[in-house]
Amino acid sequence: MTEQNDVLYPDADLEARLVQWLPHQRWFAAKGHTITGVRVLLRQPLAEEPGFGADHLLVAVTFDSTPEQIYQVPLGYRAHLPEDLAPWTVAAPDGTAADAVFVYDGLRDQEVIGLYANSLARGGTRGAIELHTVPGTQIEPGMRGRTLSAEQSNTSVVLGEQLLLKMFRRITLGINPDVELHLALAEVGSRSVAPIRAWIEADIDGVRTTLAMVQDFAANSADGWSMALGSVRDLLIEGDLRADEIGTDFAGEAHRMGAAVAEVHAHLLEGLGASERPASDLAAGMVRRLDAAAAEVDELAAFVPDMRALFEEVAALGSVAVQRVHGDLHLGQVLRTPERWLLIDFEGEPAKSLTERRHFDTPLRDVAGMLRSFDYAAHHSVRERESEGVATQREFRAGEWAQRNSAAFCDGYAAASGFDPRDFGALLRAYEVDKAVYEVVYESRNRPSWLRLPLNAIRRLTRL
Repeated sequence: MTEQNDVLYPDADLEARLVQWLPHQRWFAAKGHTITGVRVLLRQPLAEEPGFGADHLLVAVTFDSTPEQIYQVPLGYRAHLPEDLAPWTVAAPDGTAADAVFVYDGLRDQEVIGLYANSLARGGTRGAIELHTVPGTQIEPGMRGRTLSAEQSNTSVVLGEQLLLKMFRRITLGINPDVELHLALAEVGSRSVAPIRAWIEADIDGVRTTLAMVQDFAANSADGWSMALGSVRDLLIEGDLRADEIGTDFAGEAHRMGAAVAEVHAHLLEGLGASERPASDLAAGMVRRLDAAAAEVDELAAFVPDMRALFEEVAALGSVAVQRVHGDLHLGQVLRTPERWLLIDFEGEPAKSLTERRHFDTPLRDVAGMLRSFDYAAHHSVRERESEGVATQREFRAGEWAQRNSAAFCDGYAAASGFDPRDFGALLRAYEVDKAVYEVVYESRNRPSWLRLPLNAIRRLTRL
């Protein structure tokens, strides 16, 4: 089937099909930009069977107004496509060829997933692709897989209800921080992350580049965002109760979460060391991101002077201790298992370059990301269409929830580390504002109805 695929769907044909298909994928990071071309960088055959085939595909995508991006698109080929795979079709037969096949997203097909599972069990090299396992790891062949339904910037597949295969969709040349930091945390025995078991990489344009990683699957877990939303929902329903009186009060979990984040920071420090960085460098980055955001989102203009004043205050702080951190921490990046909180997804902010994501930073960036996430969870359910009186009351109660859980998180962090983030008020506030500026750009591009959330936060943070 693989040789037939090269005939029926040569690279040029696949490239043309992907120009149409890629913009509709949730993980495609360049929505709003016009694709000018797609070029196959790597096409590794995975299967050669009658009526079925699979390729591991990497493509470079060019645009009219933004730099080239690389994407990973595992493909399946079938002569007869099952109904459940129809929504993932990349190309369908035109009816003129008797041996025509369907082309589809291979990570939605259990048979294609099985090819990856068995390759991981064998390890070694498959063409240009290398599969590595952590010493002492045994991966069983024949594991069945299921793709997680939550659409994200990557695609995650559960293997045998034991392992989680995360296939990075947008590829940045180099070693992905998610693999790098998980390996470092494994070296020092961190219990607040799911252990890494394997990873997949390839040489792309002469650069060793991460394609995927495998870690233990956190069964029977719940993400922090869903748990927080449930707590906020119950508070807003119970009109006569305070946040600490509802049965789903989240403060205890926020405290434990803060302790887990502090533990991971301590382990990253132990494994990868620390240094010092001029506060003026940190402030310059914040100003640069603010200027770019203000040029794109008009609603920021009224807040720019106050934000600049805050960043200037940071620039005058001298030097600050920095280390490797998570880089994009929020409630969706933590899982509550029956035993503890786990941190996941150490890739860093996807909008930043790989070099920027690997820079040392202060742990306050992660703390600020979590505080912003508490604010989001609290306020996003308060609808603008409600009457003024109802909305005001709900906003007050949402603010009460955010403050209570932010304080509990910082208390937990301080108890575990001896370092209270609130002792560094201006710097912590600047990191919160910097994160809110990032959120303003994201919401303006993707969810304009949510734009009020980061704008309200900036108003509050710059007028304290």
